[in-house]
Amino acid sequence: MFQVRIHGRGGQGVVTAAELLSVAAFLDRRHAQAFPSFGSERTGAPVVAFCRVDDRAIRSHEPIVEPDAVVVQDPTLLHQVDVFGGLRSNGFVILNTARTLGELGLAELDERFPAGHVRTVAASELAREHLGRPMPGAPLLGALAAVTGVASAESLAAAIRERFPGRLGEANAAAATAARLTMLDAVHA
Repeated sequence: MFQVRIHGRGGQGVVTAAELLSVAAFLDRRHAQAFPSFGSERTGAPVVAFCRVDDRAIRSHEPIVEPDAVVVQDPTLLHQVDVFGGLRSNGFVILNTARTLGELGLAELDERFPAGHVRTVAASELAREHLGRPMPGAPLLGALAAVTGVASAESLAAAIRERFPGRLGEANAAAATAARLTMLDAVHA
């Protein structure tokens, strides 16, 4: 089972991102579940959403305390919330930022995990470019899928288009593809 924990703030699409990932996994003919955890349900409050993906039926419904991957939609949470708590030693980290790990005070994070498992992507900027708004969910999912293989690019794009029909879906799918290509280019560089 592959378990993902997504951290962000209310209004950033954290819950939607978890749902999109589960739908993409389902389209890949896998079992998946997504669910949120709310503190205060207001815009700007810290929000956590979870997604599990497996080739077999998923029976667990508890919050994910030992994720295989952590996605951080809002870097202001990095020093406010224990976003890396319980992350497996071979886990993946996808951070929404244009800054380096050193600039974020996280230089040691890259040393804790295998090479290529801690990645940054300027997801808000990619979203702004494609959508006109800094909604980082789709680009972060594109990056996560590229780095982990948790969902195929085709299924992720289909899940996005299903959830957001028309121009909005196309723009989100393009942002996810751009982030995916950024991750793949970084591997080949």
